[in-house]
Amino acid sequence: MNNIIKRNSSAANFANKLANKATSKSSIALSLMGAALFTLSGCATTQSLTPQQCQSSNWQEVGYADGIRGRSGAYFGQYANQCASVVGATPNRIQWEQGRQQGLKNYCTELNAYKLGREGYDWQPVCPLEGIEKLEEAYSQGRYYYIRQRDLDYLRSPYPFGYGPGRFGYGHRPLGYGW
Repeated sequence: MNNIIKRNSSAANFANKLANKATSKSSIALSLMGAALFTLSGCATTQSLTPQQCQSSNWQEVGYADGIRGRSGAYFGQYANQCASVVGATPNRIQWEQGRQQGLKNYCTELNAYKLGREGYDWQPVCPLEGIEKLEEAYSQGRYYYIRQRDLDYLRSPYPFGYGPGRFGYGHRPLGYGW
């Protein structure tokens, strides 16, 4: 009877150590992923303007930069909201739109459409309707290449389904089988 108790306690100790090890690794991984997401979330949000920028910005240059990024005309509302509390600062919609139209000339090219698709970015529907078929075709070709390359990279990885060393410290298999 004592032998069974000793075996069970050693198994419990081993399971406890394994659980602590997995918990510490997963908590570190979760905190690193959280920090990365928090850092990257700043890239997806709108650019925050300081009061000085609201007063002294060259709105044509700001519009040009937004046009190159494929931003729509509705994006100007972000600037108007940010500068509303600054006395004497009113964003110039006309200059911004002129600059955005110039930037869209660079955004709405077949080469840029292909590049956006090839790098996995989304295509923004801000281009004029004439010639849109060629832009969509270029984007589709780039997107096809991106998806194909992504799938090949996935299949070439040594552990394509997430099983392998590093997960629970040993080669994990579904249901414990070796397939």
